[in-house]
Parts: sequence; structure tokens; C-alpha cells
Amino acid sequence: MSRRLPSSQEALRILAEKRTRPQRRPPPPAGRGLAKLLRDLDQKFGQGPAALQARWREVVGAEIAKRTEPVKLVKGRNGGPSSLEIRVAGPSAAIIQHQAHEILARVNLFLGPDAVQKLRIVQGPLRHAPEPPPPRRRPQPLDAAQEAELVQGLADAPEGKLREALLALGRGVLRQQR
Repeated sequence: MSRRLPSSQEALRILAEKRTRPQRRPPPPAGRGLAKLLRDLDQKFGQGPAALQARWREVVGAEIAKRTEPVKLVKGRNGGPSSLEIRVAGPSAAIIQHQAHEILARVNLFLGPDAVQKLRIVQGPLRHAPEPPPPRRRPQPLDAAQEAELVQGLADAPEGKLREALLALGRGVLRQQR
């Protein structure tokens, strides 16, 4: 028993009358669903060590941040004192120990009153790379007249390293006078 295929006009009419399934929508982004939960957790438990690590330089200052980094924030059990563990680079631990009260005050200003009561200092290498020094600018060369005057002034100096050193010194002095 063979069936006759519909003509193209009949096929269009059939397709227009048929209801098709709606196209499947992709699930919403996970961030949209988690945003409310994270906001509630943040209000309940505070910002925690992640925010402290991200803004450590602003919280404690540039000099202390060069020598330290926060490792973990430990909440006290049964309402006990909470502590902040920081890693200190080598011999700076003694300096940081003397500044512990100032660091605690700044951290509590950031995290909230009495968020941290103790500071635990651990010596070890820092995980963050120190900031590279700013790139040095190449000095501008002297113009031809100044260079010729400098060479003429050192014409009596003996050839060798002394003359080269005096030329470099003269160039540096003339550059600073600009």
C-alpha cells in the first residue's frame, strides 16, 4: 500500500496548519542564578579573604603590601576570636610584628568592626610577583653644538677611560640643565 506524496502547495498548506514544537531555549547563565545567592551570603558572612586579597594593597598600604600577603581568614569557634594569617617575606617579619596593631585596625576598617582579633605571621616566599620598576627613559642626546663644545673642552684630556668618563659626566650635566 503506497501513499501518494502531497504536492508542494498541499505541503505548504499542511505545514501552515500544523503546530510545531517551540524552539528549545538555552538555560540561563549560571551567574544570573548565583548572583542572588552570593549577595545573600556576602551580607551574612562578609566579604572574606578573597576581597581582602584583591584589595590588600589599598587596605594596608604600599610599603606593607610589598612585604606581605594575606593567606587565610580563620573564624573563631563558638564566638572565639578570629585570626588573619599573613605571609611575610623573610626578615621583614620583625617589622610587620611591630605594625600588627596598625594592620589589624586597617583590616577591621575594611572587613567590619571586630572582624579580626588576632594576626598570625608566617614567614615564607610571597606568591605575588613584586611590581617591576617603571621603565627607564632613554636620555635625549645633546644637540650637535653642545656635543662639539664638550668634545672641544676635553681636547686636552688624555685618550682612554678617563676621557670617556668625563664625556659621559659632561653629557649628563648638560642634559639636566635643559
